[in-house]
Amino acid sequence: MDDLLKRLSRFEKRFFPRYRDEYRRLVAEGQNPRMLFIGCSDSRIVPYLLTGSGPGDLFVVRNVGSLVPPWGESQIECGTAAAVEFAVAKLKVRDIVICGHSHCGAIQALYEEANPDLPNLARWLEFARDATLPVTVSEEALRRTEQRSVVLQLERLLTYPMVARAVEKGELFLHGWHYIIEEGRILVLNVERGVFEPTDMAMSLQQPSTNYELCQLQ
Repeated sequence: MDDLLKRLSRFEKRFFPRYRDEYRRLVAEGQNPRMLFIGCSDSRIVPYLLTGSGPGDLFVVRNVGSLVPPWGESQIECGTAAAVEFAVAKLKVRDIVICGHSHCGAIQALYEEANPDLPNLARWLEFARDATLPVTVSEEALRRTEQRSVVLQLERLLTYPMVARAVEKGELFLHGWHYIIEEGRILVLNVERGVFEPTDMAMSLQQPSTNYELCQLQ
């Protein structure tokens, strides 16, 4: 705790003064982020570092596995659903990113026997169940499942009426990312080809689409 308090003190004394005017502007004018970033709670994922963003740039939602519950789901924690609704309907974000990652514990857990002491986790992980493959677990299978889960969550986003309407009007764009932690690389989903590509390829080729099909990723 002492170390944490020291970090808080450094923020107040060193970091905040450099951005004081920006924070005050954000308070006076309100936030206007361009992107909703839906990422995993994994401590190795740092959205602001990945995207080179600063205060006011991102509206961030983090949960176990970067999952999106179907719209209208009531029996499971609805914080993520509420955040999606708020970001699209109130903040009018232009982009939504689903960011999966390598070595995801949530994805690995899908291939393991559920722990009876963790019932909430077990129910939550069902939102990724359709991404699993009927194969022997391996690094390749886990990587493919991580990517398939990203596509599955993008499909789920389109069950939200406000998301579907905004996408149809060309006011909102959906993106799928797969962050390879150990390589410092982000692969971006090319919807037309059904593959995740390096960012340098995606910059010239990536075109967001309203039609995400899980079967595109074999």
